[in-house]
Amino acid sequence: MTQAVEIFEVGPRDGLQNEPAFISSEDKIALTEALAGAGLLRVECASFVSPRWVPQMADGAQVVQGVTPGAAQIYALAPNLRGLQAALATPVGGVCVFIAATEGFSRANTNISLAGAVERLNEVIAAFKTEAPEGVRLRGYISCVTECPYDGPVEPLEVARLAELLHRAGCDEISLGDTIGTAYPEQVAGMLEAVVQRVPVDALAGHFHDTAGRALANIDVSLEYGLRIFDASIAGLGGCPYAPGAKGNVDTELVYDHLITRGYEISGRPDRVKLAQAARLARKILGRAEGTADEI
Repeated sequence: MTQAVEIFEVGPRDGLQNEPAFISSEDKIALTEALAGAGLLRVECASFVSPRWVPQMADGAQVVQGVTPGAAQIYALAPNLRGLQAALATPVGGVCVFIAATEGFSRANTNISLAGAVERLNEVIAAFKTEAPEGVRLRGYISCVTECPYDGPVEPLEVARLAELLHRAGCDEISLGDTIGTAYPEQVAGMLEAVVQRVPVDALAGHFHDTAGRALANIDVSLEYGLRIFDASIAGLGGCPYAPGAKGNVDTELVYDHLITRGYEISGRPDRVKLAQAARLARKILGRAEGTADEI
């Protein structure tokens, strides 16, 4: 029997959040709808964070509310209680929370200790359980699961501890992130060896950046451990801030082609031609290639 693997699309949020020039709500909505129209089941398109820190995501509510209902299950990032309440005031299908696996990245990224981040995370998840409408899912991200730009190699048991914490607290799914894209397959295997002993594998997703060109190899290792959900970004949007000019999020089309070549079915059976059209639209929005919105 052919095994289905889901591609969780993060381009409209994770891919665009660091773009210096503001991208209009209309363009973000158009890209999200193009990806949904291609057949991807879930698309993360907004982040309810302070516009002071992430100005590109200041229009999160407008974007979520502007997406055609039912096009796909729409997800949004909510890092704190204020963000959660803002997200739940929109028709989101899923809310994402996050934590780093290291002290250094936690302090650099959110200006809070790892212990403080755990406490805040528990508060957000507790509020989600009481305030979220029925059917809205909760997804957790763990950053720097193999290597941290500040603290170096990450202990697999620490990642396993945090993954178990997220799972027990109520996250339906935990995405394990190679945030700086430098992981080797052996490192990923070591990390997963620890995590799958404490969290059911069907609750895990892989989030690999392609900075060092090993994202697909890391996906292969994760497949061997039973993971069947992988995050990807259309047109490879989202460069790694720790490697200027290098590739960031692994490209959705690249992941699609790799999985099909390996004999897997993609959940939702996305249309490959429409994925290519969405990629052209993404590049047009960012001024990186010729193309027109009429191609969608």
